[in-house]
Amino acid sequence: MNSTEAGPLDHRELNTDLGVFATDPLAGAGLPLWLPGGAVIREELQALARDIARADGCQGVYSPVLGKRALYERSGHWDKFAADMFPPLAVGGDELVLRPANCPHHALIYASAQRSYRDLPIRYNELAAMFRAERSGVLSGLSRVRQINLDDTHVFCRGDQVAAEAARALRSALGAQEILGLPVSYVRLSLSDGSPAFLGDAAQWEQAEASLRAAAADAGLHGRGLDLLDAPGEAAFYGPKLDLQVRDGRGHEETIATVQLDFNQPERFDLAYDGPDGTRQRPIMIHRGTVGSMERVTAALLERYQGRLPLWLAPVQVCVLPVGPGQDDVARDFHDRLIAAGLRPRLDSDGSLGARVRRARLRRDCLLAVLGEAEAAAGAVALTDPAGGFSGQVAVAALIEAAAGAHASRQPRIDWAAATG
Repeated sequence: MNSTEAGPLDHRELNTDLGVFATDPLAGAGLPLWLPGGAVIREELQALARDIARADGCQGVYSPVLGKRALYERSGHWDKFAADMFPPLAVGGDELVLRPANCPHHALIYASAQRSYRDLPIRYNELAAMFRAERSGVLSGLSRVRQINLDDTHVFCRGDQVAAEAARALRSALGAQEILGLPVSYVRLSLSDGSPAFLGDAAQWEQAEASLRAAAADAGLHGRGLDLLDAPGEAAFYGPKLDLQVRDGRGHEETIATVQLDFNQPERFDLAYDGPDGTRQRPIMIHRGTVGSMERVTAALLERYQGRLPLWLAPVQVCVLPVGPGQDDVARDFHDRLIAAGLRPRLDSDGSLGARVRRARLRRDCLLAVLGEAEAAAGAVALTDPAGGFSGQVAVAALIEAAAGAHASRQPRIDWAAATG
């Protein structure tokens, strides 16, 4: 039964043909092994996250995946999430814990120097691993794992900067999803319900929630055709948040990126900056994600495109298919020119042409370029772009230029009429 008869395939089914990741009992459940094809996708996502962070004025930092249990007791994670954290490791008289989040380390980085009100906002970005001791029964491919590699930024700012920083973060998160082609269904304003489970006083929550409403308006949600829906009780324990909600092909809803306010961490770590009057002031922390976790986003992309990813994300961007041995040298030269242009080609010359084309289609290679005698003589290829619905002869130079441009600009599709006109 094919996907059109049975509905869309999930990423685990697609992975059978695509070879994005593998699992092995010896490695452990919920700890996928990224294969070369998956590594390509992840590298492209990491580059997108890095470009967005730099454009927003974020500074890159690195921090260890381990921390003392006392660090997470200070942050509050141990009290709230100990059941979801891995047990402490006894090392040299200390209890070390695999981190469930990056924010405690980033708070320590902020605290490593004296800060002035004129230094703020400070934005620290790190695409880093964090760990969740998920139960075996809920683990699923890349969408539910025990090690998450998250595009994570923490902003330390003054109260008067919160709305603008949250709007900046929301615009970047929405922009990232537009580039990825993952339609956002709506933005959820996750609020407190007033219960003791949410830390901080009522006035803090009221002000924080008002700042996020202002940020959503500033980011132009309505102009993007998106609703802002209130969700009492869905806030993080340390502050309200804006969640970008997406639905997959089966109607399941997930949060793909988030902007969270936090007045708890700065208090717990006694973070401060010198105000204009010389007094010691408390910053506000904003947790912001744009691309999201590499695992969950890769799963979402595979399902959104049913494995046939846009050229800039595709592990194999051009499959070069010589018709016979007489075209091997020309095909090799074309293959090498594609590499020199920064593209990811595959040269496939083993077996009948029909079998090779079927293999390329099964792998969802982005472009199929067949080289026969006529094409070799004309300096062209017989090109098929399955996702773009194009089939025709394209000059080698034009193909390289169009593909390299689409890769560099992260275009969703190539306009072959313009490229060959």
